[in-house]
Amino acid sequence: MSKFIQIHPIDNVAVAVCDLQKGDLLSVDNRAITLLDPIPAGHKLALYAIPQGANVIKYGYPIGQAITAISAGEHLHTHNLKTNLCDDIDYFYHPVDSLPPIAKGEYTVNGYLRYNGEMGIRNELWIVPTVGCVNGQIQAIVDRVKNEVDSAHIDDIRAFTHNYGCSQLGDDHINTQKALAGLVKHPNCGGVLVLALGCENNQLSDFKKILGEWDSDRVRFLTAQDVEDEIETGVILMKELAEKMKQDKRQPLPLSKLKVGLKCGGSDGFSGITANPLVGWFSDWLIAAGGNTVLTEVPEMFGAETILMDRAADQVVFEKIVQLINGFKNYFRQYNQPIYENPSPGNKTGGITTLEEKSLGCTQKGGTSKVVDVLEYGQPITRNGLNLLNAPGNDLVASSALAISGCQLILFTTGRGTPFGSFVPTLKVSTNSHLFNYKTNWIDFNAGALLEGTNRDELIHDFIDFILQICNGTLLKHEKTGCKEIAIFKSGVTL
Repeated sequence: MSKFIQIHPIDNVAVAVCDLQKGDLLSVDNRAITLLDPIPAGHKLALYAIPQGANVIKYGYPIGQAITAISAGEHLHTHNLKTNLCDDIDYFYHPVDSLPPIAKGEYTVNGYLRYNGEMGIRNELWIVPTVGCVNGQIQAIVDRVKNEVDSAHIDDIRAFTHNYGCSQLGDDHINTQKALAGLVKHPNCGGVLVLALGCENNQLSDFKKILGEWDSDRVRFLTAQDVEDEIETGVILMKELAEKMKQDKRQPLPLSKLKVGLKCGGSDGFSGITANPLVGWFSDWLIAAGGNTVLTEVPEMFGAETILMDRAADQVVFEKIVQLINGFKNYFRQYNQPIYENPSPGNKTGGITTLEEKSLGCTQKGGTSKVVDVLEYGQPITRNGLNLLNAPGNDLVASSALAISGCQLILFTTGRGTPFGSFVPTLKVSTNSHLFNYKTNWIDFNAGALLEGTNRDELIHDFIDFILQICNGTLLKHEKTGCKEIAIFKSGVTL
């Protein structure tokens, strides 16, 4: 196993595969390099002398510039490397051909066919509150239903609490309604009770307009102020839904019905080498089979956005990507916040120095396919292929946004690890074997094997097979521990 990886032939830095010591000798292009600093695993070392002000190249692209003159063998990080990113950019469309898709094979998913033709990969019974004031009531209802209902045919019974639905204005109010509508109509849910208080801004009559068409056989509405005992009434309605769900059976359905969200969190120096490329290869494979993938975390596209823009399916999609990027920059400015306040402390500890470096690794989750559409927050997926979604980088907010738009599954790559789960299956992919072996209760799949000589094609095959097992009903680590949550994107005033 090599001690370092030069990702692209033109890179002037490499990534340490393991902890390297000062004085270690490395062979680069038939040259012997003596390490001038200790290099932690995942961190960068200079392969060549880099003058002050010159670009540092990784992934074949600049990831920033040298603050001081850097010698071959030096450690590159926050002490001698800074971002090149600045204010707005004039973007131009330079369309490129995507690589040929991976052969799709013959695959189906044993899922639940819903009334509107959508596929669920879970069959869960949910309560969704229109307002946070009834969070206690929905939890009390769920606790009783779990004890009083034969749930052998139900994958989970869950109350999804949140703090919103009242005292919100403008986009915040609409975003809350769109988020809750996406939850109520999600195909992983076989039955849902919507519980309102009665006096909140998010009135049921208004919410139903946002909801649009719904399965009247599987959705129930209850206003707490309209009944004497909302818990007792809620339990009765939930029991009715549970009874109807006995009709639901898994059946073979086309893989083209699968929608997968792409997310990373707690990234490290290996994210763009192992886990993110692995997810990108899967994304291309699923799209070739007629399915959908969705990439979000707009602030973590900054610095790599032109790569996505040049992969736009047409001029219209290109303009939508430009609006997506510039709109999020204006969002930061609106609150007088720095646009490039990134990477996080954990990212830096793991070896990521600049936002360009983080973004170039992050966007690899989208593979090489054309970008077919750009979705606003809460907007359902309508076009097969790679979609971009307007949402922030925050792990739970972004993961919830992916699921709200209709993703039945989320692939979540991480180098640092996290126990959370969104309200749909959230498959954790580790970038390194240490994390996979250390946090066995968090991580589902190890992409770090790529650093240890595992054949790429074999790992892709194993990854696809594992994902299909999850879609067919195998539970992920966060599902076994019950870590499931929803987080709604809030950006404005609270009354």
